[in-house]
Amino acid sequence: MNLSSARQIEIEDKKLFDKYFEEFQPEISEFTFTNLFIWKNYYNFLFLEQDNHLIIFSQDYFKNWKKSISNLDDGIFFLTPIGLTPEKMIINLFEKFDNIEIHRVPKDVIEKVIREPKYQVLNLDIHEDRMNWDYIYEIDSLIDLPGNKFRQKRRWLNKFLEIYNYEFNIISDGLIDKALELQLEWCDQNECQSNEDLIEEQKAIKRALENFNDLGIFGGIIGVDNKCVAYTLGEMINKDTLVIHIEKAHIEYEGSYQAINNLFLKEFGKNVKYVNREQDLGIPGLRRAKEAYKPIRMVEKNIIYHKEE
Repeated sequence: MNLSSARQIEIEDKKLFDKYFEEFQPEISEFTFTNLFIWKNYYNFLFLEQDNHLIIFSQDYFKNWKKSISNLDDGIFFLTPIGLTPEKMIINLFEKFDNIEIHRVPKDVIEKVIREPKYQVLNLDIHEDRMNWDYIYEIDSLIDLPGNKFRQKRRWLNKFLEIYNYEFNIISDGLIDKALELQLEWCDQNECQSNEDLIEEQKAIKRALENFNDLGIFGGIIGVDNKCVAYTLGEMINKDTLVIHIEKAHIEYEGSYQAINNLFLKEFGKNVKYVNREQDLGIPGLRRAKEAYKPIRMVEKNIIYHKEE
């Protein structure tokens, strides 16, 4: 495998990526073209096709952002190969390179990798990547908010619906600038300029909104008195599941987060069973917020790496 033949992800590559995702129906939130495209500069993603698999990797991620768990100074960050036999491609990668880690590996692929004859020979090990597990919910439950366990969520939602003269709209060309305007205001309020992760998120969101039509995503926006107070962006990740990429709201409008979540799913969650609300990144407040909506399961992800001799 010659990594020098890899190239950067461009909007024109959407058709190729979508072909793989439609055929192999991913569960992990990273595997939409939108997610890979809007975060491509953060990771400095490169990709190539090898033996009918899509290989996505970064040679800079460990240098610029996160330390590798195997302490590789020149380590290469790979995502799980996308194709019919990712477990065989993973073994192939470890045979060819001794400075790699494979990240975001779902449980079903892990189970196949450890059954590969060369798994032990290559001295591989697995690290549970809990901070990147995705939260999966039943859409009907998030729309109806039934029972005592959702009592507080219902209160916040109803408070918003009763207090404010709101308007929910599907995002179209005329509303993209409104969403961008809210995003800038949200960043000012949350002091993005002093938080490197929020700066990078802001860049990714800007890329998503600027390429909204070409990416084929959909979005909802709530206005109050002609001011955008909440918006969200999402798309189908597989035939049963919608994934939420971005969700932002002005917290001074009480219940705004509950309202955008509920109204968006009512509009776009028809005839869809599940919603993937992505990971908590190990942030305690974000974990509490995601757990409060009572996920029915998690999409487990892992890291495969060489054990030290």
